[in-house]
Amino acid sequence: MQRRQELRLRRHQRVRNKLSGTPERPRLAVYRSLNHIYAQVIDDTTGRTLVAASSLDKDLRERLKNGEHPGGSVAAAREVGRLVGERAKARGVERVVFDRGGFQYQGRVAALADAAREVGLQF
Repeated sequence: MQRRQELRLRRHQRVRNKLSGTPERPRLAVYRSLNHIYAQVIDDTTGRTLVAASSLDKDLRERLKNGEHPGGSVAAAREVGRLVGERAKARGVERVVFDRGGFQYQGRVAALADAAREVGLQF
């Protein structure tokens, strides 16, 4: 398991060497654990997180229907994407750079990205 995490971090570092968030186009960073998914919109020039959302948010728990577990599901990731997109738009962020964090662009990561695009974030 340690080796797997190490390889993901190496992939993430390769991407981060080429990718950086600016005030005009901050970075939408995604972290996926076994039980939850997290997303942040980060301005790397100042090192500040502008917007954050995760499957642990109280707002998200209310959005999920049928008492579905807010953790490691594609539905929860979709809602996190919508939530982070809405919060970013409210903060005046229209365009972002997507940072998948070394994770494969499929499943929960892709669902989060698609939902953020549906809300109106451009990347």
